[in-house]
Amino acid sequence: MPSIYEVGLDRSAANHQPLTPLTLLERAAKTFPDQPAIVHGGLRLSYRDFWRRSLQLASALAAKGIGKGDTVTVMLSNTPAMLEAHFGVPMVKAVLHSLNTRLDAAVVAFQLDHAEAKVVIVDREFSAVMREALALAAVKPLVIDYDDPDYPADAPYAKGERIGSLDYEAFVQSGDPDFAWSMPDDEWDAIALNYTSGTTGNPKGVVYHHRGAALMATTNTIHAGMGRHPVYLWTLPMFHCNGWCFPWTLALQAGTHVCLRWVRARSMYDAIADHGVTHLCGAPIVMSMLINASGEDRRDFPQTVTFNTAAAPPPEAVLAGMAEAGFAVTHLYGLTETYGPAVVNEWHGEWDSLDAGARTAKKARQGVRYASLEGLTVMDPATMRETPADGQTIGEVMFRGNIVMKGYLKNRKATDEAFAGGWFHSGDLGVKHPDGYIQLKDRSKDIIISGGENISSIEVEDALYRHPAVASCGVVARADDKWGEVPVAYVELKPGRTATEAEIIEHCRKLLARFKVPKAVVFVEIPKTSTGKIQKFRLREMAKAG
Repeated sequence: MPSIYEVGLDRSAANHQPLTPLTLLERAAKTFPDQPAIVHGGLRLSYRDFWRRSLQLASALAAKGIGKGDTVTVMLSNTPAMLEAHFGVPMVKAVLHSLNTRLDAAVVAFQLDHAEAKVVIVDREFSAVMREALALAAVKPLVIDYDDPDYPADAPYAKGERIGSLDYEAFVQSGDPDFAWSMPDDEWDAIALNYTSGTTGNPKGVVYHHRGAALMATTNTIHAGMGRHPVYLWTLPMFHCNGWCFPWTLALQAGTHVCLRWVRARSMYDAIADHGVTHLCGAPIVMSMLINASGEDRRDFPQTVTFNTAAAPPPEAVLAGMAEAGFAVTHLYGLTETYGPAVVNEWHGEWDSLDAGARTAKKARQGVRYASLEGLTVMDPATMRETPADGQTIGEVMFRGNIVMKGYLKNRKATDEAFAGGWFHSGDLGVKHPDGYIQLKDRSKDIIISGGENISSIEVEDALYRHPAVASCGVVARADDKWGEVPVAYVELKPGRTATEAEIIEHCRKLLARFKVPKAVVFVEIPKTSTGKIQKFRLREMAKAG
């Protein structure tokens, strides 16, 4: 017999709608139409403008035949066009694919083909690498140039040539501001695609759904402490996990996006002081820029600014420097597969009275699950049993919930492996403390996180092996005050061959994006097991010892 609560109480359009972040912008535009939505150089867009332009972008895409399941790729800086794409693209049920602007042409070409890109919107700053990528790619998308009208006059990089057949602004203006946009058919429908570095050269495409994006947008306001009309400074690249979903988040409280093309100390301090910035996110290098800024680059401001960081826990000296400069740091943790940070070090007031050592130990922990994440634990991946909450027993950190990805695009095997046993396997090793807080201890996938960017050690090793003098090599992370971690290469040369550190580094620069190039090359006899397997743990010990 069915329950009395299942009879005559059916779902309908009146009582059940798919969750999506798109309705957040619509609400903000209708409730606070004149509230500043976007600041970019001399440009000011209200929420009325933001909504209208997003509708026009959606309309223009629809006129080109873009619809459900089509991929719209963007290679954009933190500019208004990137924010508009986060709404305009999914308004036609298409999927937004944000490219890392620091990638080389070969990797960009791989992503374009793997994602089956139908449209590419490219900032002229990156037109050269995109031109090369399009020549390598099999797909032939519609290419639209974004010509930033507020491109800084003191830009370190000149604008590249136009490579598209259309101009972004003209394309948007061709759209209908009264376009009848579409809700997703199902909240499980894809909204975004982000590629993550794995342990092999080719990255995996992480697919987000509307439900997860909506929940993350809501939860971000909670864990970032965002009240009404926050002012958010874009130091975190929006291509990183869709900017940790903050492009959608700000609409919930009708906040202001302050765009920033290049992260520089003076630009950040000017934005914070001039626009009353209340929140920003960033890697350790951003904190380093702020606290090490020269006196002429600094500005005074009355507000305390919340700074969310998701890399290694900041040292006590850095936290003290940030507090002195007017910033309150919140430590987060997550992965591309969890829409960005999904774990927060929820701080207890009584911990402030602990001695420095105990306080640092508390701050070193990644923390507890976000409110919108249903499960977070540490398990033995072989038995799928939880490890004891003793702060000592190492296992794999695992996630479960609505802010975990749909899966990896066109990669059922990797998806099934990631979700084995009903949990998302992060690949990160950690412990669980008696109070339930988790703490990372190592990375099982040899991923190096440098300045917030993931670097596959195998990809770097593959480049090294292409040098004719290299017999064996291993790449590991070395701690770095500025970048958090940097790649260091240990190289064993072939008998009778010679090479210098500068020669090896220059070789890598021709094959890799600059941030992936080893910061140092050490010539050694590579430690191996009796079967010839490189002992990475020995290399890590060597890197730690300096």
